[in-house]
Formats: sequence, structure tokens, C-alpha cells
Amino acid sequence: MHRARKRFGQNFLQDNGIIYSIVALINPSADAHVIEIGPGLGALTLPLLENLDHLDLLEIDRDLVAFWNEKNLKGLTVIEGDALKFDFLAWAQNRAGKKGLCKVVGNLPYNISSPLLFHLVSAANSIDEQVFMLQAEVVERMVAKEGSSDFSRLSVMLQARYDMDLVLEVPPEAFDPQPKVNSAVVRMIPRRDFTLSDIQWSALEKVVAAAFSQRRKMLRTNLQAFADRLNLTEIELKARAQDISVDRYIEWAKVLAA
Repeated sequence: MHRARKRFGQNFLQDNGIIYSIVALINPSADAHVIEIGPGLGALTLPLLENLDHLDLLEIDRDLVAFWNEKNLKGLTVIEGDALKFDFLAWAQNRAGKKGLCKVVGNLPYNISSPLLFHLVSAANSIDEQVFMLQAEVVERMVAKEGSSDFSRLSVMLQARYDMDLVLEVPPEAFDPQPKVNSAVVRMIPRRDFTLSDIQWSALEKVVAAAFSQRRKMLRTNLQAFADRLNLTEIELKARAQDISVDRYIEWAKVLAA
């Protein structure tokens, strides 16, 4: 029996009610192209495979790669690799020629969730939907609205690129071993109205990082380096990073990139 490994942040889902709720949210149709990150012992994998013609698994743990290869299941492709280095864009483009939606799903290891979400942004043009289970606190930050204490750099950058909803809350007892935190499932659909160029996206990263660099300080201080180009209003100068809307950050990024 495979034992969960701390260094890979493994906690295996075992609550059937939660499992089938997540599978229903993913809504797998036979012709969909789905890649599951970190399948573990297959809580989601097996019910997904029942509804799909083909499923790709991305797994870093060699023992689990061997475990899945030994099963020799029809329609399953096992890819050994690190999700933080995997080329999701190439994967999606390879599948995009065939009909069916491209989806990335998984119970993400908590220790790599934020960097992985940022890594996936580069493939958003070719992916139709992402459904992930994450630490609840991370999901709350992802979907937080401006003005709330949870609104952060993560909120702005991901909301600039995706429409997101917290769709399911998951208690620790749904896992083995039980994590010390609550989990939640988030649905992420790339925004169809996204128009930022690479240069504008890079400018957005810079201005958002600067704005949130010292959360308690006013933007007068945090955005001092950009102040002459951004024409901040008196209200904005006295505001904090969490008080500014995603759309306003995008406006600033366009000004800086120009």
C-alpha cells in the first residue's frame, strides 16, 4: 500500500460523497481532454475514467507512476513529471485539434499550489477550464473581492486572467492522512475578454507586486516608483493595495506598458 509522502504534500481523498461531487463539477464527457495533476491512489481518476475516452495523469512520485503503469488501464496515459515544469500549453495545443474541451484538474499539493497556479496562466489561451482542490484559505484569497483583507496579489493576478468560483468546501476528515486545514474546490474559466499582451501582463505583475509589497502602507509609498506615470488620484494615493479593483490595476498596467 502506498503511504502518503510529506515532501510531495500528499493527502489522499477518501470521502465518496465529496469525490462524486467533484467529478460532477468536472463534468467529464467522453470526448473531453483531461489531465489530472497528482492522481494519488485514484479517488478522482477512476470515476473520471469511467466517463472519458482518454485521461492523462501527471505524477512526480515514481512509486505512484509505477502503481498506475502496472494497472494498464484502457485510455490512461501516465506522464512522470513535475507539474511546475510541465508544458501545459504544449499539452493543450496537442489536444486542441480534436473536438472536446481541454480541462486541467486535481487535488493540488498545498506546498506548490500558488506557484503552480501562476505557471498554468501561460497555458490559459488553450485551456477551457480548471477544477482544483486547494487549501480553503488559498481559494478564499483567489476569489476575494477588493476591499477585503483576503484580497491579495494572488487575487488580482488570477482574477485578471480567470473567472473563478469557490464551488465546494471540503473538511479535513475527507482525507487520509487528515490535513490540519480545511480544503475547498475552485472552478477557474479563462476570461474570454482577456486582451493583455505579454508586455502588459509583465507590467501588471510589476505594479501589483509593488502595490502589495507592504500591505499596511498607502499606495503613495508603495507605488512611488510609478507615481509620475500613473496619475493616481488623491483617493488612490491614500488607499491601500487591497482597496483597488482588478480593472484599475489592468488600466495601470496598460499605461506602464505603453
